[in-house]
Amino acid sequence: MPDLPVPPAATAADPSSPPLTLPLVGWRFVALYALAYMSTCLLFLAPALVSLALKVNALVGIDRAPGSLALIASIGALVAMFGNPFFGRLSDRTTSVLGRRRPWLILGLVVGSLGILVVAVAPSVPVVLLGWCIAQLSFNAVLAALVAVMPDQVPVAQRGQVAGILGVCMPIASVVGTFLVKLNTPNLVAMFLAPCAVGGFFILLFAVTMKDQRHDRAQKPPWSVREFANTFYVNPRRNPDFAWAFTSRFLFVLAYAFLTTYQAYYLLDRLGTAEADVAQQIFLGTLVQSVVIVAASLVGGRVSDRTGRRKVFVAAASVVYGLALFLIAAATDVNGFLVGMAISGLGFGLYMAVDLALVVDVLPDSGSAAKDLGVLNIAGALPSSIAPAVAPAILAVGGGSYGVLYAVAGFCALLAAGAILQVKGVH
Repeated sequence: MPDLPVPPAATAADPSSPPLTLPLVGWRFVALYALAYMSTCLLFLAPALVSLALKVNALVGIDRAPGSLALIASIGALVAMFGNPFFGRLSDRTTSVLGRRRPWLILGLVVGSLGILVVAVAPSVPVVLLGWCIAQLSFNAVLAALVAVMPDQVPVAQRGQVAGILGVCMPIASVVGTFLVKLNTPNLVAMFLAPCAVGGFFILLFAVTMKDQRHDRAQKPPWSVREFANTFYVNPRRNPDFAWAFTSRFLFVLAYAFLTTYQAYYLLDRLGTAEADVAQQIFLGTLVQSVVIVAASLVGGRVSDRTGRRKVFVAAASVVYGLALFLIAAATDVNGFLVGMAISGLGFGLYMAVDLALVVDVLPDSGSAAKDLGVLNIAGALPSSIAPAVAPAILAVGGGSYGVLYAVAGFCALLAAGAILQVKGVH
C-alpha cells in the first residue's frame, strides 16, 4: 500500500518558490498536469490494489500470503515516507540543463518501472520486496517533483482550482488501474506493466511539454542535516490543533490501509471468490467507490466553504467511513461488499475534500506551510507501513477472520472522528 498522495494546498507558501506574480496557466497546462498527476497515482495504486497481492499469493499460497504481503507493504511504505521529502529536497537543489523537476520525472519513471518489472518476474518474496522498494523510492521521486510544479508555475489565484482538480485524480486512477489489471488477467507481467505504460506516457508527455525552471549553481538552496530533519516534525505541544488533525488523518488512513491492502484476501477467504474473479470484483468495488468519492468531494468541499464549517464534515465523514467498514466486515456476498464500498466512497470523498482545508486553517506558521504539509504527508504514509505490520496479529487473535480485521478498521475511523472534534481553532 502506497502513501496517500495529498494534493498541494492552495495556500501553501514555500520560501523557495518563485514570486507570486506568475502568469495565469491555461487549460492545456492544467489538463496535462492533471493527467500526469493521475498517472503518478496510477503507478502506485494499480499494483497495491490488486497485482501485488496476487503475485505474493502465487508465490507462497493463501496461508502465507498475508504475512509476506505485510512485510513487503510495510517496508515499501517506510521507503516511500522518507523518499518523498528526500527527493523533494534534491529536486529543489537540481541545477541540470533540463531544469529542476524534469530530470526527476523522467529518471524516477524509468527506474521505478524497472522496479515493477522486477516484481512482476520475481521468483521469490525477497526479490519482490527488492523490486517494490525500488519502485516506491523511484515513483516518490516522480511524485515529489510533480507536486513541486504547483508553487513553481501555478499562480495563487488559480491554485485552489487546480488543487481541486488534482483532488479527484486518485479515485479516477484507482478505477483505471483496476481496469487495466482486470483487462490483462491472468498474465501477471502484463498486469504489472500495463499501468506503467499508460501512466508513463502521460508523465513523459507533461515532462517534455512543461516549461521547467532552471537554477544557476550559485542559486542552489542551502542544505543542512538539521533543516532536513525538521521536515518531519511539528511541535505538538505548541500546536495542539495541528497535532489532533494529524492524529485524525493518521487513524483515517490507517482504516483505509486495512481495507485496500487486504481486499484480495478478503474476497478469496471470506467471500469465497475464485482467484480468476478477484480482479473483476475489486474493479467493480473500486468503480462504485470512486464514483461516489468524486461526487462527495466536489459537493462536500463547496458546502463546507459556504457554511464556513470544517469539523462537522470531517467527523461525519469518518463516522460514515467507519460504518461502511463494519458493513463490509459483516458482508456474506459480493453485493454486500459493493454496497459497503459505495458507502465508504461517501465517507472518503467527504473527508478528503474538507480535511485538507481544515489542516490549512490550523497550520502553525503560514511561512512554513509547505514544510508543515510535508509533515501531514507522514500521516498519509506511515499507516501504510503500520497496517500490514499489525494486521497478521489481528488476524491471529480473530481466528483468521477478515471480518474482524475490517471491524478494527472501522473502529479506527470512528477514533479519527473523535480526534478531529478536539480541534479548537476552527468550527
